[in-house]
Amino acid sequence: MSDPEPTRERLRPLPPAFYARPGFLSGPGVGDWWTLLHPPYTLWHLSYVVIGACLVGPVDAGRLAWTLLAFFLAVGIGAHALDELHGRPLRTSIPDRTLIAAAVLGIGGAAAIGVIGISRIGAGLAVFIVVGVALAVGYNLELLGGRLHSDLVFALAWGAFPVLTGYYAQHERLELAAVAAAVFATFLSNAQRQLSTPARALRRKTAHVDGTIERTDGTIIDIDQGVLLEPLERALRALSWATVLLALTLVLARLHPWP
Repeated sequence: MSDPEPTRERLRPLPPAFYARPGFLSGPGVGDWWTLLHPPYTLWHLSYVVIGACLVGPVDAGRLAWTLLAFFLAVGIGAHALDELHGRPLRTSIPDRTLIAAAVLGIGGAAAIGVIGISRIGAGLAVFIVVGVALAVGYNLELLGGRLHSDLVFALAWGAFPVLTGYYAQHERLELAAVAAAVFATFLSNAQRQLSTPARALRRKTAHVDGTIERTDGTIIDIDQGVLLEPLERALRALSWATVLLALTLVLARLHPWP
């Protein structure tokens, strides 16, 4: 008789993200909201707004603060609430009605800030408001048969769009520098997507990992979930902090110039 097939041990489920419910926020209440906000990715996204606003001077700190608040409401709260409502990828216990309220208040609040800003910046800002609402709702609810939920739309919506909006809200025009920065943000956001997609799959959709790596010196390394996740999530952490520090550098250069 042939030997029986070895029993495959199922992996113990991991948190849905590396930042989900850290130790100091382990409860189902505030911990769920922390997870919903996607702190590293929200900061990364807001950094694009700062980069766009601070490409050239002068910079109006008040306008920058309002633009950041609008994007935090629309993306940090509104878009992420819609994403959780659509399939519960983060496995939070936040009720559906609360997520709907958060989405409406977040995206609606951002749009209201934009409408108020039109009186100071001009009617051109209305285009950014309409596009921003369409992207936040369409991408996260996977409208049009999921056509908006693609790598390209993510890179444009979460990378290029905040750069262009930050620049326009600050300087009331778009120039070649803004377009070049938007292309940079598109490529960087695409890198984020290419890293985060397999990382999410490993955390949320993987039941078993099996295999080995054999080095040229004969060393054998067993492949497990941690071995596959570690380089992906280390890169994501590094890129998020690098983008935040670039934004901070530009803020310091524009708002506190050397004499």
